[in-house]
Amino acid sequence: MKIIKATEKYEDWLGDRIPLIQEDLELKHEYMASDLYDFMRATFYRWIQIWLENFGDLDSAPVVLAVGDLHTENFGTWRDVEGRLIWGINDFDEAYLLPYTFDLVRLATSAYMAISEDDSSIEMQFISNAILAGYRKGLKSGGEPYVLAEYNTWLRDLMLESLKDPLDFWEKLDMLPTLKENLPQEAKQALENTLPRPKIRYRPAHRTAGLGSLGRRRYVALIKLCRSYAAREVKELTASACLWALGDKGSSTIFYTNILNNAVRCPDPFLKVFDRWVARRLSPDYSRVELTSLSENNLYKLLEAMGWETANVHLGSEADVIKEVLKDLKNREEDWLSKAAEKMWEVTSDDFNDWQDYWEGQVIEPTFRRLEIDKE
Repeated sequence: MKIIKATEKYEDWLGDRIPLIQEDLELKHEYMASDLYDFMRATFYRWIQIWLENFGDLDSAPVVLAVGDLHTENFGTWRDVEGRLIWGINDFDEAYLLPYTFDLVRLATSAYMAISEDDSSIEMQFISNAILAGYRKGLKSGGEPYVLAEYNTWLRDLMLESLKDPLDFWEKLDMLPTLKENLPQEAKQALENTLPRPKIRYRPAHRTAGLGSLGRRRYVALIKLCRSYAAREVKELTASACLWALGDKGSSTIFYTNILNNAVRCPDPFLKVFDRWVARRLSPDYSRVELTSLSENNLYKLLEAMGWETANVHLGSEADVIKEVLKDLKNREEDWLSKAAEKMWEVTSDDFNDWQDYWEGQVIEPTFRRLEIDKE
């Protein structure tokens, strides 16, 4: 089974580059057997293999600085330097130089997986049309970030309804056990460079979170500030899994900072990259909306916004490249995205079924510990 071999080889490759937490990796493997969407999120390394094996025509499209591991749960909110609520893409761990088509196919496929889990009748063509409409508009307009203030009120209302309850949010973080060992020096410096003020006391902890990055070192600093909680988190970075899939024949650059500096973006002042660690603020204001909770009209508008925000990121590439992207888009068949996403969904589903069979053979009674991690 290709997914078994790919997982073993990728984790060996990753383990040669950075320390891995075996217990978290085992939890990741368990989540991979839980449902198709979680499987897709956790196996970006396999996605690239499938792409290279099956999508030669799309792989020849103009290359942009892409998100790579793009999916519907990679969109959420943050506060800008003015305290305004901003919505957009919030994770660039796997950023790489890729055909623009790559991000769009992964986004459309993930949306279909997320929606179909709820037995929805929404079709892939509906999803693809919405994403492409927003993407085209974003590129042609030169892009614009989503500031949820006097404009974008429909999205602001959706996101305000989805903000987390502060009591539940901080109670969950406060339950993390205090780290027994010393923080790695680089992680410690990254955390302390983002604290509200120098030398403020904090409690360090290991945080088990995410899916694609589950297994990497991730630490949180819990702070009491003006009698209320605050927190900062750092996560270890390494080269994109794209480099592994290419047989180490591509660029080993970590492109996280490149995207933050060049995309059309309203920055999160707490999101910073320190060498091989990315730091951010943790807050109940950082939230996302579930697609299955939306009416068909709001679903179309949100998918269109996701397409636009993807264009915001791709616009960080050279202007001549964007002209080539628009030209390429114009020459493609109307249903190219839905066809590609359908095919990717089918191949990924086969891998998922293979992984479930493998996992059931490894564990007598799987215990899906869904409450133990945040999948962000």
